[in-house]
Amino acid sequence: MPQHKFGRFNFPTSRALVMGILNATPDSFSDGGQFASLDYAITHAEQMIRDGVDIIDIGGESSRPGAPAVGLDEELRRVMPLIFALRDCGKAISVDTYKPEVMREAALAGVDMINDINGFRALGAIDAVKDSDCALCVMHMLNNPTTMQANPEYNNVVREVTAFLAERIAVLTAAGIDKERIWIDPGFGFGKTVEHNYALLKAGKQMVDELGVPLLAGLSRKSMIGAVTGKPVEQRLAGSIGGALAAVAHGAQIIRVHDVAETVDALRVWQAAH
Repeated sequence: MPQHKFGRFNFPTSRALVMGILNATPDSFSDGGQFASLDYAITHAEQMIRDGVDIIDIGGESSRPGAPAVGLDEELRRVMPLIFALRDCGKAISVDTYKPEVMREAALAGVDMINDINGFRALGAIDAVKDSDCALCVMHMLNNPTTMQANPEYNNVVREVTAFLAERIAVLTAAGIDKERIWIDPGFGFGKTVEHNYALLKAGKQMVDELGVPLLAGLSRKSMIGAVTGKPVEQRLAGSIGGALAAVAHGAQIIRVHDVAETVDALRVWQAAH
């Protein structure tokens, strides 16, 4: 059976994987500080494990539109205790960061993926990860979290995002990184209008075929869900599950979500019907 090499894990390609979001931040757009305390965060991770999560994605800095930057020391203070607490939990561990120093420390601590909203463009980012075994998720973002939603424009969003991801894959592989370690994320909500987001969602299989690497989709509770359903963040569960199934139908292999139990159930029924 074909498999994805994913740090310490080998995942089957025959089903989509569920990545649960664990925000160790006081200002995340969705769960705003609910899991910032170490004990609460670990309890939440344990619940995700019971709910059937495949990957736990730890983040120490909010990337919501307009979010302020977090200093290096503070981000390390937030994420490293969680990594050490969870790295032997039996599930794959991902760290959501764009800082090379955090990437390096996380890789040394044994995480299985580095998930970078900045596409490994920071000075030193590639050097920080190239000699590790971590899977690497390259995301597209227009500008930065402070400015990305200020009237984003593209001539052809699918073509331009695909070209950006192709360029980053080429840079990573030129640095000696095995292409089998690389994943792509079109960056829903990161410098895109609602129309841009849905164009990219529909183009998932096209991007996977063109770039030759698997796709991670993160659209849980985002504004693209709210725009279609008319629901506020706390009422976007059903819409987010619909988005997750649509992403899988369009080629996604990892779904990054807040609501693990419900998404796992939905994907099990989806898989049984295919």
